[in-house]
Amino acid sequence: MANALNSTSSHQAIWRRVKLGYGFMLPFLVLYTLFTIIPIAIAILTSFTSYSVLESPVFVGLTNYKLLIFDDEIFLTSLRNTLVFAVVVGPISFILSFLLAWIINNLHGKSLFALAVYTPSIASAVAISTIWGYFFSPDRYGLINNFLINLGVIIKPITWTQDPATVLPVVMLISIWMGMGTGFLAFLAGFQNISKEMLEAGRIDGINNIFQELWYIIIPQMKPQLLFGAIMGIVNAFGVFDIPMQFAGLPSPNYAAHTVVAHLYDYSFIRFQMGYGAAVAVVLLVLTFFMGRVVMRVLKAED
Repeated sequence: MANALNSTSSHQAIWRRVKLGYGFMLPFLVLYTLFTIIPIAIAILTSFTSYSVLESPVFVGLTNYKLLIFDDEIFLTSLRNTLVFAVVVGPISFILSFLLAWIINNLHGKSLFALAVYTPSIASAVAISTIWGYFFSPDRYGLINNFLINLGVIIKPITWTQDPATVLPVVMLISIWMGMGTGFLAFLAGFQNISKEMLEAGRIDGINNIFQELWYIIIPQMKPQLLFGAIMGIVNAFGVFDIPMQFAGLPSPNYAAHTVVAHLYDYSFIRFQMGYGAAVAVVLLVLTFFMGRVVMRVLKAED
């Protein structure tokens, strides 16, 4: 009898703790369902319809996806541009963020340097276009054109943001400069949590320079921060839109800087073909999820 009472009491205590845990999780679950799960479900359902906002949706099955993959050459161009953007900008921003955080962590007055690195990521695209517009102005008064003309490298100004051959590299350069903020802060926070005892033990065991210390001690301890920075880099790379639109317009010259999100915006909010735009969004979601899973496998923290 006593054992039965103890067992019942134990189960009640466990259930109280479980209910308390779910109570704390409830606000997040409600918000996540309302603003993430439901919109994704609506987008997937809408992608199987022909929906122009002014008329009721009409179910068309896989027609939007067939048109998107086999007939829409502009989408394929935007997909190629986005993949190039992700492959170039994502890793470079990731590596530069890590190296800057590593360097600044060892400097005096690190807060001031951290603010200087993080500021571009919170500046608006309009402000950034004003600053970089002076650098890449297509006339001879632009900073880079003026510099190259004075050196005798070029004779006439380069139309940086109007030439299909140069517009995407310019957008990628600006995106690298703007895209280091969140990952940089995560890495800087990770450096603050590196075990001092492990660093001292490493020096005793034969680690005799900062590069060995970085490779054998710091990086293994920063797997969670590295994973977070990589995921944020992928999301930012696949979701790029503001910078190409500000510098190259919509559409960009010869669609040279046209991205998947720009294609989504074009069909959803300019042409109001919401069903087709939803299909673009679903494809982008699948690509981002797939790349995220690959990165998680590579940088998964060991148990």
